Amino acid sequence: MAAGGGVRAALSTETPSWAVRIRGADGEIAGAGILLSPDRVLTCAHVVDRAAERITAEFVGAAGHTVPAVPARVDACVPQTLDADRDPSGDVALLRLERPRPAGDAVRLHRLSAPGREVRMYGFPYDHNGGIWFRATVVGGRGRDGQVQLAPTSPGELASPGCSGAGVADSRTGEVIGMVLSATRDRHGNLFSFMSPAETIIRHLPQVHRWTAGRTAVDDRLKSTEGDASAELLDEPFAQRLAAWLRDDGQQVKISVVRRGDGPRAATLRRAITLADRELRTGLSVDRASLDPPETVPSAGGHDLAVDAAGLTAAEIAERIAERMGLWQHPAGSALDRIRAADVTLTLVVVGVDEAVDPPALLELLDVLRAGGSRLLLVFRTAGACHRQACRTLVTEPLRARRARLVERLREVTGPLARALYERRAVVVPDGIRALDGDLVAAHAALADLTRAQGDPGTGPDLARYERLAERVAARLTRAIGRLDRLHDRREELRGRLRSYHVLHQHSIQGEEDPAVDALYLRAHELLQARPCDVRTAEAAVDAYTQRVDRHDGQRQNQGGGSSS
Repeated sequence: MAAGGGVRAALSTETPSWAVRIRGADGEIAGAGILLSPDRVLTCAHVVDRAAERITAEFVGAAGHTVPAVPARVDACVPQTLDADRDPSGDVALLRLERPRPAGDAVRLHRLSAPGREVRMYGFPYDHNGGIWFRATVVGGRGRDGQVQLAPTSPGELASPGCSGAGVADSRTGEVIGMVLSATRDRHGNLFSFMSPAETIIRHLPQVHRWTAGRTAVDDRLKSTEGDASAELLDEPFAQRLAAWLRDDGQQVKISVVRRGDGPRAATLRRAITLADRELRTGLSVDRASLDPPETVPSAGGHDLAVDAAGLTAAEIAERIAERMGLWQHPAGSALDRIRAADVTLTLVVVGVDEAVDPPALLELLDVLRAGGSRLLLVFRTAGACHRQACRTLVTEPLRARRARLVERLREVTGPLARALYERRAVVVPDGIRALDGDLVAAHAALADLTRAQGDPGTGPDLARYERLAERVAARLTRAIGRLDRLHDRREELRGRLRSYHVLHQHSIQGEEDPAVDALYLRAHELLQARPCDVRTAEAAVDAYTQRVDRHDGQRQNQGGGSSS
């Protein structure tokens, strides 16, 4: 059973008892819903609009052979709105049932970090009125409301009409972590579904808090206070750097110092953490932030967890992180072992790293997270030994190793891969293959730039940009080499075909000369021997020769057949 009742989606293929089918006054399916308590159903605002005034909640996963149908009315509703940039917000509603359902059929929402998670949802699309599971992967946030984009596991699993309001269950833990909002197909044919995570739902419908499990993402001491709203307490340059990192500026680990007693810097940090949290980013805080420069305002969902490390052990912080990652069901072992073994990442803020009970042990935990791909914003109270060690082990050394890997990759691109390309281009004409000289010039320039750079790796070239360049050029070179290899193989096939036909033709003419056929042979032979060989032209020449031979030998056979009869 799931927390608070219901069947966990990851642990059963049955229809979950918490899944609700919603019909409107016309009897048509308007969407889906989630039974949160005996008398409350969560759904989308646009599902309620479609259902009109008369709403019926049907419980397809109920025990027995019948589907209970219960009238419902709207208890709370936040319609979808679009901001100036057409980013959506809201679209959540809460229904009250006229007759309660068994408490054991309900399910709690669960606060859980979302990046990269595999999820399942149970909706009621056309042709599947009884309900069907859909699978997807969380791929990132959408807009500024804290909504999350889902990529369907297969094109047929796009959450289509009838799925709006469906519960989104984490496949690892079985916990319901959000609700399906909508699905779209863009002009390029890409398919996407979107969900509202538990925290975003709570922000719009605070009463849902009572049916939600899991600790909030931000420690109380890191939340904005009423006094933080003073304009004098905004350190604008610091706010801009924080907002850029929370919007993912490509920097995996960011280390800052906020000293005790530095009111403006501390308030700016709390403001950024609060605005970046899906649950705490209230309309009031957004309105307040909108008075500040736009580049200082992070989007909701910029972090997954913010921890105040002061007075905590590394083990306690690791347990907090493991809980947020949903690793409580992993095999027995310490939280650090579970984190190290799991293929799960998150965006983590840790304030007061040097005020933890055992800072070196905490740095070890943070290095495990960094190595696993998590993003880290680390705040120290002093620029002392612990700060220097963190800069060295979490930033400088990993950047130096990253740069070394990039240099090696660029040397591979400009060396062996480039030579392989030129060797093949010397043999066959790269017909229909784009010229890659410009790409190789860019790769050489990047390698020279990295080789010239000195000092702290963090002050050097944009590694992320050069990494993308290296992989892009490597992929293009590899594809071009593959196509040239296929042209080379085709050339060898044509050479073998030409030899075979020439031997057969010489045998058939028994020493006689045929200048026209011989000229065709010589042209095909010369084209195939040329370096580089134009395979397409050579193929046409071989075809002309073999077709002429077929006609010539066919005529001789017919003539020979006629004289012998």
